[in-house]
Amino acid sequence: MAEPSSISNPETNPSPQKRRRIGSDSSELCGPRWRTEDEQQIYSSRLVHALRTLRRPDSAVPAVGAVRDAADRVLASSAKGRTRWSRALLNRRLGLRLSQIRRKHKRAGRPDVRLKKPASPEKLPPLQKKLRALSRLVPGCRKLSLPSLLEETTDYIAALEMQVKAMAYITGIINGGGGGGGGGGGGDRWPIE
Repeated sequence: MAEPSSISNPETNPSPQKRRRIGSDSSELCGPRWRTEDEQQIYSSRLVHALRTLRRPDSAVPAVGAVRDAADRVLASSAKGRTRWSRALLNRRLGLRLSQIRRKHKRAGRPDVRLKKPASPEKLPPLQKKLRALSRLVPGCRKLSLPSLLEETTDYIAALEMQVKAMAYITGIINGGGGGGGGGGGGDRWPIE
């Protein structure tokens, strides 16, 4: 007969080791979360509010970069900072301002470093090249592992799809088409697939 101590039962084993969860709850929520009607309604109302605040009294049309920044800011705030890309988008304005200040201070006494030849780039396998390109497309994801990068990318794509639908809907309303900019919705309802 086998000793009871030699058989390892995970439910009754008193060892302090923690078992790693195979699936994470955040990966299950990232795709459908952006596709719920409530989330789309909240995002579209926040986007309209942000676009209204962009209008200056002297100009009827805001700058293109300002519209994109406002849309990205609203998208990132809708994600509530749960993802790396949303935190990167929210911190981008602060980073741009700090880099301008640093550049202004360093410009005076800095020697010209452009004269040096750049190091020859490493030969990467094709998969690594594609992963590097993908990590550059998703904000804040340059140094992530493959599973984390794929999770962030799927969430970012779903969020961008929602952003495109909202902007197409708003454009359709502005142009007088009743919101038929590309989603198949009718009247004043939000277009949902």
